[in-house]
Amino acid sequence: MIDIAQQLAAIHRAVGNRTLDESDVVAVTLRREYEAEIADVWDAVTDPDRVRRWFLPLSGDLREGGAFQLEGNAGGDILTCQAPRLLKVTFGGPVSLVTLTLTEGGKPETTVLELDHTVPKEMAGSGAGALYVGPGWDGAFLGLALYLAGERTEDPVAAANSTEGQTFSLGSVRAWEQIVRESGTATEEELAAAVEVSLAQFAPALQDPKS
Repeated sequence: MIDIAQQLAAIHRAVGNRTLDESDVVAVTLRREYEAEIADVWDAVTDPDRVRRWFLPLSGDLREGGAFQLEGNAGGDILTCQAPRLLKVTFGGPVSLVTLTLTEGGKPETTVLELDHTVPKEMAGSGAGALYVGPGWDGAFLGLALYLAGERTEDPVAAANSTEGQTFSLGSVRAWEQIVRESGTATEEELAAAVEVSLAQFAPALQDPKS
C-alpha cells in the first residue's frame, strides 16, 4: 500500500500561459525530489530497459537528433540530450514540448526532477487543459518514485489502472483542479468540463464524492 496523500503532496505543480515560437501554449510544470543520485535518476528516465519498469515501453533512435516512441502513447523528436541534466523532446507535435531538468537536491544523494510540458492552446483550450496531461505525469512521477525506492511492478500500466492507482489519480485530478483555479487561467465552466474528462480518463472505475 502506498501513502497516497504523501505521494500527492510530494509533487509541486504549476500551470500558466506562454508564447512558444509565436504559438500560444499552456505550460504544465511538475517538480519532485527523489532520494537517488542524479546519474541514477537520469539513467532511470532515459534507459529503455528501466523506463518500461516504471512507465511504458520506449523505443527509437535514442540520441540527440533522433526520435522516440512510447508504446500506446506519444512519440517525437529528441531536440536536446545533455546527460545527466537536460532532456528536451517534442511530444506528439512541434510545439508540444516536454523538458526534463535534473539538479542536485537539498540533501546528499538526492535529485530534483522538473518536467515542463507545453500544450498548444488550440488543444488545451485554456489552463484547464492541464487536467488532460497533469494527472498522467503525476502517475509517472509516482511510478518513478516507487521504482527508485525498490518497489518494482511487473506491469506499470496495470498498477496505474488498479483501484489504488486510480485513487491516486482521483486525488491528482483534484490537485490539478485547485492549481488551475488558483492560476486564473480558466473559467469555472472550462474547469468543470476538463475535470469531467480527466476523471473519465484517469479514474474511470471510481465514484468521485465531489461529482
